[in-house]
Amino acid sequence: MDLCDSAPRYIRSIAPYQPGKPISELARELGLNEGDIVKLASNENPLGISPKAAAAIAPAIADLSRYPDGSGYDLKQALSAKLGVGAQCIVLGNGSNDVLELAARAFLSPSANAVYAQHAFAVYPLATQATGAAGIEVPARDYGHDLAAMLRAVDGATRVVFIANPNNPTGTFIAPGEMHAFLRQVPARVLVVLDEAYQEYLPSELQADSISWLREFPNLVITRTFSKIYGLAGLRLGYALAHESVADLMNRVRQPFNANSIALAAAVPALDDADFIRRSREVNFAGMARLTEGFKRLELAYIPSCGNFVTVRVGDGAEVYRRLLRRGVIVRPIAGYGLPAHLRVTIGTEAENARFLQALEESLHE
Repeated sequence: MDLCDSAPRYIRSIAPYQPGKPISELARELGLNEGDIVKLASNENPLGISPKAAAAIAPAIADLSRYPDGSGYDLKQALSAKLGVGAQCIVLGNGSNDVLELAARAFLSPSANAVYAQHAFAVYPLATQATGAAGIEVPARDYGHDLAAMLRAVDGATRVVFIANPNNPTGTFIAPGEMHAFLRQVPARVLVVLDEAYQEYLPSELQADSISWLREFPNLVITRTFSKIYGLAGLRLGYALAHESVADLMNRVRQPFNANSIALAAAVPALDDADFIRRSREVNFAGMARLTEGFKRLELAYIPSCGNFVTVRVGDGAEVYRRLLRRGVIVRPIAGYGLPAHLRVTIGTEAENARFLQALEESLHE
């Protein structure tokens, strides 16, 4: 018998997560100049890193021979002061993917199941499957979460419900009142993981004080990330906010030193770089308007988005994706999310958005 055959069947059947194609990989494959390639595939901040965060990285390099602070004390104190939660209610992770997996590992088992929506973030079924639990995918409603149907899907074996708000890859958004009503109806024994990776991109009128719900719902976990608006995707840092007892369980399965020294040093000043966050939002709103206007001109249907990306219907998504690659533009095919006719496009700089729209028009008429 092959050694790998002894691994659990649910592990052997996992289809690994497919990230966006790196610029260097496309350059090697097609012989392109890396500097001429535009990457709009991974929902990264086109402005790069916060200047305040960049300034904090250089001094931290001197201590790289030391292990990081395994408790993340300084960052937890900064998050606690900014968000109004106790430090004991914060769980740090190697990106928000990590804290999503910590929630799954802490609460799921082969006898349990997790509920999530069709077209939702791929990590939810992956994290569920890795625990041996069953995944219940609820059909989407208008490309987003059908909360009523998700509530009906909860049964005696359900231990976790995953919700992304805004949702990736469709950008759909659940209004605060609807989300709060859902939380009131979910059984207290079921953990609700509310993934708010794109929360900072929401228009002011849509932003709710979801953190205040933690006092009302001990079964709520909120996850956020420094990879998006804060521009620290390469440093891999995220966090969860939860009731103290839930955070304690998640920390029990957390690997020591899962947040590295450079990430911890950069995140504290990034939190308070209000000017960088403001400019990032402005660039995103302007870029979203530019892309959606372009889609209308090209007579392409798109899904209205509340994130830093937009999903557009192009017909044969795989073929248009390949045509864009030949033109040095990387976007995200999302057939794996059940949307083979669509592509997800990150909002870039003004020049990057213009380059994409030109390449898209050429690709559609090739």
